[in-house]
Amino acid sequence: MAQGAQRPQQPDARENGQLVGERGRRPCRDAPLPPAFAVTEQGGAETGAGDQPGRGVHDVLFGGHLQEGADLLPQRSHLIEIVLRRSAPVGQRVRVQTVFRQKRGQGGRVGQHVAAELTEHWGLAEPALVGHDIGGGIVARAHLVERVPVRRLVLLNAALLGPWNTPFTEHQQRHPDVYRTMPADIFGDLIAARFRTATHRPMAQETADGYLAPWAGRDGQQRWLDQVTAVSHEDTREAVARLGEITVPTLVLWGEQDEWLAPATSDRIAAAIPGAVQETLPGAGHFAPEDDPRGTAKALLRFFA
Repeated sequence: MAQGAQRPQQPDARENGQLVGERGRRPCRDAPLPPAFAVTEQGGAETGAGDQPGRGVHDVLFGGHLQEGADLLPQRSHLIEIVLRRSAPVGQRVRVQTVFRQKRGQGGRVGQHVAAELTEHWGLAEPALVGHDIGGGIVARAHLVERVPVRRLVLLNAALLGPWNTPFTEHQQRHPDVYRTMPADIFGDLIAARFRTATHRPMAQETADGYLAPWAGRDGQQRWLDQVTAVSHEDTREAVARLGEITVPTLVLWGEQDEWLAPATSDRIAAAIPGAVQETLPGAGHFAPEDDPRGTAKALLRFFA
């Protein structure tokens, strides 16, 4: 941003009555620093309360496609709670926090502010930022627009280079009233079919149910449409224009069988970022952590080392 330029006013986002999205208003002042964990020789994970930033701990802020009203989705569970713990080298300490949640009517911009505020509030000098799907656009904006200092940046099947909405999403955006008034069971069938294309390998029914649960019924249907109408590739335009300014080590990680964002997109992103490292996950689709959770985690940990 040019010196003296005014930051555009962003809409407020509230959670439990407290602002969570606008920088400078300290919405995250009560957020506790999550504990780090260390992998033991027995393959378990010891969690250390009160670990301070910058003391041999890899701090990772993870941006994904979470929606207001949704609990932890399976993807976060696989990638963070289970796989990173099992795949980290013995003794390596990792602290991971998912901080980006999409708010009604505000696209992905709120997340960048939350990332900036939590980084400052927790005293994280240079965390690693990992962004999947729209989270990729969020972490890029957090670093390039909000100037969050980072140690490393990972763009995982990232919705960054526009236009990145799928034809199905664009159709919903053009005809939101049709989808909002559709019988909930019919809408549920559409979404279930859509999620089946997110992975290359069929999801286990239990996993699919976990993804679909937040969108069930009439309330879930409205939450889904709130999410769809909130996102636009215009949200990432400013970050895309500044990708050449990135100087930190960057990994562009992509599922080779992604049906939502063509794998060739990773070539374009990597070419736009000086020195970016590119890696693909064979046999993985858009939800790469679901198709290949261990491969995804190992790629991240190699890059963080």
